[in-house]
Amino acid sequence: RFRDLLRLNNFDIVYVFMWVTPFGTTIFERITRKLSNKLIYDFDDAVHIRSSSSKLTLTQKIISLLRGKNKANFLIKHSDQVIVSSPFHVDYCRELNLLKACEYIPCSLDGNRFIPSKIKSKGKEVVVGWTGTFSSKFYLDSLRKVFLKLKDLCDYKLLIIGNFTYDFPSINIEVVQWSKESEVEDLQRIDIGIYPLNEDEWDLGKGALKAIHYMSIGIPVVATDFGTTSLVVKDNVNGYLVNGDEEWINALEILIKDKNKRQELGIKGRELFESKYSTDHIKRKYLSLLKKI
Repeated sequence: RFRDLLRLNNFDIVYVFMWVTPFGTTIFERITRKLSNKLIYDFDDAVHIRSSSSKLTLTQKIISLLRGKNKANFLIKHSDQVIVSSPFHVDYCRELNLLKACEYIPCSLDGNRFIPSKIKSKGKEVVVGWTGTFSSKFYLDSLRKVFLKLKDLCDYKLLIIGNFTYDFPSINIEVVQWSKESEVEDLQRIDIGIYPLNEDEWDLGKGALKAIHYMSIGIPVVATDFGTTSLVVKDNVNGYLVNGDEEWINALEILIKDKNKRQELGIKGRELFESKYSTDHIKRKYLSLLKKI
């Protein structure tokens, strides 16, 4: 990182995504600003605040405290251009940024890599899937009652793609360890993607990337009706937006039992992905900003 800092003034534009360094004071951010001719700061999640979720583990709370919010806020204030993946960050960043320069650009994925499966098994059990990390598995916990009730209504398998184990003896469940090499293939096993959220300031800052993953492989999304996700997921178009256990159960039951509905919403999701959230589409927005700086 020290070597990188010494080279910064060799470039016309320095682009920082998320962090210069994740921990400590703002010293590295200050050096980066001082040595950069032009500086772009791009972030997702609400890195400018500390997560207030009571469901974080002690380790996660310590990490959140060590990272703090000052590092992100310094970059937001002093960058020549700020880019956010949630429109709910725009007003905050424009008010803080000295140049009032902040633009919303959605999260994106490579549409040539993330593609729908060409092979669909006949007569297989319907797979309800979720992908995420250990730090976010409490979102799964929030749906345990939903999964149990759903088991009494229809047959399904719960597939979890992550970096942790998950114990749920009452449910037909499979946990797959995430890897870059098998990520797309594992996602393609899912028939219905789920995206539960907390309705708080932290999740308001999320860019709905999980929903975009599901859309990229052509499957319907069932998600909490909140934040950026409510803009990415169109209710009864490429998925269902829900609030509360009953709505979760109803939406999942419909999709588990109706293959044609899954296909209809999944196809539309892929179309929306290609037109709004693929890197081929999003790169034009980035290039336009670069030319303006």
